[in-house]
Amino acid sequence: MPSAAEHAPAPPRRSAWGAATLGFERRLALRFLREGRMQTLLIIVGVAAGVAVVAYISALITGLQANTLDKTLGAQAHVTLQSLEDEVRAVAPAASGVTAPAPTQMRQVQPRAQRPRTLANWPALLRLLEAEPAVAAVSPTVSGAGLARRGEASRAIAILGVELDRHDRIVRLREKVVAGAPRLGPGEAMIGRELADDLGVRVGDRVLLVTGDLNESVRVTALLDLGVRDLNRRSVYVPLRTGQSLVGLPGGVTHVDMTLHDVWAAGEVAASLARRLPYQVESWQQANAQLVSALNAQSVSTTIIRGVVMVVVVLGIASVLVVSVVQKRREIGILRAIGATRGQMMRVFLLQGAVVGALGSALGIALAVALIWAFTRFVKGSDGLPLFTITLAPALALRIAALATVCGVVAAVAPARRAAALDPAQAIRL
Repeated sequence: MPSAAEHAPAPPRRSAWGAATLGFERRLALRFLREGRMQTLLIIVGVAAGVAVVAYISALITGLQANTLDKTLGAQAHVTLQSLEDEVRAVAPAASGVTAPAPTQMRQVQPRAQRPRTLANWPALLRLLEAEPAVAAVSPTVSGAGLARRGEASRAIAILGVELDRHDRIVRLREKVVAGAPRLGPGEAMIGRELADDLGVRVGDRVLLVTGDLNESVRVTALLDLGVRDLNRRSVYVPLRTGQSLVGLPGGVTHVDMTLHDVWAAGEVAASLARRLPYQVESWQQANAQLVSALNAQSVSTTIIRGVVMVVVVLGIASVLVVSVVQKRREIGILRAIGATRGQMMRVFLLQGAVVGALGSALGIALAVALIWAFTRFVKGSDGLPLFTITLAPALALRIAALATVCGVVAAVAPARRAAALDPAQAIRL
């Protein structure tokens, strides 16, 4: 069978660089790949498998994290601002020169019982926070514990007095309505659906809310699904004025909730506000420290998997091209003897690595899309719906494909240097 060197066009001389040179190298690289069809096919399939694994896992982890954050932040603010807690301070020492009785040794100091406290001048605080560039929405809230009663049924609840339009921008409350209409007028309330089941009430029924010596009868206008069963079992939303009356803070609010344009900037914004304002400021990362740790662990694990898979891809391409150099030593020697330069031989094998990486990337991305479709089509939750939505963003697919192509070129460096270093006379004699 005629060799690739016998059918390859004569290499152009050094003075004929440009399109002719690249054309010679490209045709020779493709011819080498066609001659070793089985090797080429196997390595392209290997690259495709690696790219598919990286793309699928990246899309899966991204979708899982987005779903987790959506459920977590869908029921809470990005940043919460409230009054500082009451503290028991040490007894001040007697002033200098003043005779004082011997101090009593306090062996145990108990913390002061916490009580609902209002934020001083909170309307002005709202205007100040709304002027912050990072803040997207602000909502005043008054909260307190109480009981919900319906006939003989009684359940412990968390009462949340809010302005519906403002609070909807924080947690998208209207989207969580599963029955009834999202409305909070005087004497009305929206409750979690599990709480409604526990009390045996439906939309339109009345429920008695009790906080200490205060109580108020409210009509249920909507049932909510907040995404967490425990929240559904204890959450009762009432108008802000009703909440102020039940909690015993007429005209006050217990905390201010904020939503930011960038959810991951919550820590920096909270720290900045805590330095400037005499309040307790907490970001969602502080309130969900374990969740943040889990998300970081997932990201690190995904990065490690990507790195390991790409190393395997590089080693696979490099091993095949090294074998190709050994098999084609005679052809390489003939090409060098008739005028091919070391640089040209290096570019031939670098082009092979790029072609294998590009073809494997395209096939791998297609395979990843098929895997994502299979996941969303066949993996269902108990309600018959997909567990969560995952998609392969075009930008992510392009980055992975470009990385795999670059890895193909990098893997070809060692074989290309070996091919360029062959001595023509020795290679022809072998």
